[in-house]
Amino acid sequence: VPLWFAPEGVKDEFSWRRSTDFEHVAAEVKAVREGVGLLEITGFAKYTVVGSDAAKWLDKILACRIPKPGRMTLAPMLNGNGKLIGDFTLANLDNDEFYIAGSGIAEEYHLRWFETSLTKHFPESADVEIIPHGTEIVGLSIAGPKSRELLAKITDADVSAEAFRFMDIRDLDIGMVSCLAGRVSYTGDLGYELWMTPDNQRYVMELLQKEGEEFGIRFFGIRALNALRLEKNYGSWATEYRPLYGPLEAGLSPFVSIKKESDFIGKAAAIKEKTDGGKLRLRTFIVTAQDADVIGDEPIWFGDDVKGWVTSGGYAHNSGVSVALGYVPKVIAAETNGWFVEILGKRCPATLQTEPLFDPKGKIMRR
Repeated sequence: VPLWFAPEGVKDEFSWRRSTDFEHVAAEVKAVREGVGLLEITGFAKYTVVGSDAAKWLDKILACRIPKPGRMTLAPMLNGNGKLIGDFTLANLDNDEFYIAGSGIAEEYHLRWFETSLTKHFPESADVEIIPHGTEIVGLSIAGPKSRELLAKITDADVSAEAFRFMDIRDLDIGMVSCLAGRVSYTGDLGYELWMTPDNQRYVMELLQKEGEEFGIRFFGIRALNALRLEKNYGSWATEYRPLYGPLEAGLSPFVSIKKESDFIGKAAAIKEKTDGGKLRLRTFIVTAQDADVIGDEPIWFGDDVKGWVTSGGYAHNSGVSVALGYVPKVIAAETNGWFVEILGKRCPATLQTEPLFDPKGKIMRR
């Protein structure tokens, strides 16, 4: 997936500071927040899990509750120490068939964990098949306030808010081809993910471009996606979500069901973390930056002492502020002021942002 889409004649100038991409990424963000944006999402890892024991196996390796047929959920995966080793979108297509999307860079790592956990915790006779798709399934995502209107133009199905709810998933005929469509978006806006076979992707992409022209549809890249997710305090794999952190520390405890009957991997440790409170907290900071933003691993100061570290960040174009996500000790995690984030050797004043900059109650993505 491109980092950003450069107009003709514009070249990428490499710098530790804001560069030639800045205004163009801002335009991509604007297109999403005001109209509709189009993103290629094939880079996610995709798996199908089938079999009469599929739900039971997933209930063992994932800390979430298994969604009902036609529904999706965020699905943290823990190791035996209760630390995060994966975060997925889990979709129940049928009680014997599930679709999982996760980090592309961790695909082989996760696949090894899947296979190991199956042989370790289930008999050889268990009816579970794990199918990694690689690029045999590709995807496109549309996001923004006009995304539902666009989707309604290219399908005969009812995609109204009542008929196609947030976190629903179903097969949809898009033009002349069938796609698996989920109502979810990493932008935090109204949005949909469309999954299809490679031979159909170009057709769907061109159909979206043609029918989305009246809504100002525009491609957006990874840097715009980063700017959009920062406004929602969304973490990402390998930065905020890593085996260093527990789900409570990472803000994922709402998706960990310690009350479910399954003795899922890491359950005892997750219960202990909830009881003890963990040591760290993932926090979002608004940074008084000048011409550069964090990229990760910068020190977070509280007063005159380094107390934490940045995991990721950047400029949130829609909100017009520089944002840093990072971990700090639990005992000072509620302090609003007194923070500094170091950028290129300079301590920049920072303020704790206690709620998302965009749609803090999450109403827009559910409307």
